Amino acid sequence: MKRLFDITMSLLAFFVFGFPMLVVALFIKLTSKGPVLYWSDRVGKNNAIFRMPKFRTMLVDTPAVATHLMLDPDRFLTPIGKFLRKTSIDELPQLWSILIGDMSIVGPRPALFNQDDLIALRTEKGVHILTPGLSGPAQINGRDELPIPVKVEFDEYYLKNRSFLFDLKIIVQTIFKAVKGDGVTH
Repeated sequence: MKRLFDITMSLLAFFVFGFPMLVVALFIKLTSKGPVLYWSDRVGKNNAIFRMPKFRTMLVDTPAVATHLMLDPDRFLTPIGKFLRKTSIDELPQLWSILIGDMSIVGPRPALFNQDDLIALRTEKGVHILTPGLSGPAQINGRDELPIPVKVEFDEYYLKNRSFLFDLKIIVQTIFKAVKGDGVTH
């Protein structure tokens, strides 16, 4: 049932956001050098690595390190990168990952391949068996502001309490948080 919901919602979202996504792609091309999409190696279900697309918000010569570990991440942002991140528009290409089954609409956010502490803690708590999501409980409860152990607590709670209604609640809260730009620190 969840997979059918994911396919239906991602197709609907492509229909609704298709033209705006083309406009964003054009703005990225016009304001910075490099590809429109950034493909990031992420940890998926059962700790399998998959490639996740995002609209590129950083300059092409940016060091390959998590943004929160940079001393001054703003200096690496493209001219429209801050806006794309603040509004979470940079996440829209992940609809493709949902459509092909690497991701779900709701689940724990996919870890970067080199976030060993997050991966280990999720594995210890059994969260690694879940398909990662476009949004999840950590995104509606603090997002970037949460320390890793707290994120994993939210992920574990989701693992033990997941349901269609819980997913709907997370989706609705995600929309409100994205519109307000809550929890985005970089």
